[in-house]
Amino acid sequence: MTPSPTTIAIPAVLFLASLVRSTLGFGEALIAVPLLALLMPIRVAVPIAVLTSITVATIVLIQDWRHVHFRSAGWLVASTLVGTPLGLLVLTRLPAGIVTTCLGVCLIGFSSYSLLHRRQAVLTDDRLAWPFGLAAGMLGGAYGMNGPPLVVYGTLRGWSPPRFRATLQGYFLPASMVSMAGYWLAGLWRTEVTRDYLMSLPGVLVATFLGRAMNGRLEPRSFLRYVNFGLLAIAILLLVRSQHIVR
Repeated sequence: MTPSPTTIAIPAVLFLASLVRSTLGFGEALIAVPLLALLMPIRVAVPIAVLTSITVATIVLIQDWRHVHFRSAGWLVASTLVGTPLGLLVLTRLPAGIVTTCLGVCLIGFSSYSLLHRRQAVLTDDRLAWPFGLAAGMLGGAYGMNGPPLVVYGTLRGWSPPRFRATLQGYFLPASMVSMAGYWLAGLWRTEVTRDYLMSLPGVLVATFLGRAMNGRLEPRSFLRYVNFGLLAIAILLLVRSQHIVR
């Protein structure tokens, strides 16, 4: 039987998303969810993306748990738990377009500054981890976008590529597991979610190991450039989305 275009496209999308996530430590949702939403209902696309996130994070942590900055990951996760209900409050009280526009402008400012200046601000300890985790929780609770504050925090800490990648997975794994439990309780973990995930799993595994090799070859300065370009891409997406919401 000849495979349909969809059965080829879904594994291809998740392969690309997993490669980006494994290489940089973030960014798979920026790729996976919009592209999968072209192939299937969004209520199916999001749980598949989260299952893929859990898979990548688990493999990375098994391989590279020694690189995880556990204190930072703990502070970020704990403060996210506080921020998530605040994010739900924001979602119900403030216009979504205003919040996403402000976030996009802030990310453009931070990433542009980091790309244009050789020297940038550096956080030398975890005392300011909680505001970033709080912001991640608020954005996650309101819009499902935990990543940007975490990426900014990792950049300010000046972590090496392996530590940056591994520590973010130490955050994303429990956060994604909680999200998946919520989807299961809401009846969104359906047969087609499991089927498409398992169909794509071989490619996800290959991409995860390939991304690890690519991450290890990146020089810290080059890695930070890629991270900041990733933030720029997220910021542009947010601004486009905010304009769509306003309209």
